[in-house]
Amino acid sequence: MSSMRYIVVTLLKILVVISLVLILFITGTMIGYGIVGGGDPKDVFNKEVWTHILDFFK
Repeated sequence: MSSMRYIVVTLLKILVVISLVLILFITGTMIGYGIVGGGDPKDVFNKEVWTHILDFFK
């Protein structure tokens, strides 16, 4: 296998993993906020919700 092909395949694998991590993070926060937290799952995308969540860490 040529080195250029190896690099492209490796980068594609990395992009797939990063994409899966983002999809699972968004799904997990929607489930956590919507089902466990009792809120509307679409509210996860509001800035106010994230400001409130980050206030707990400050």
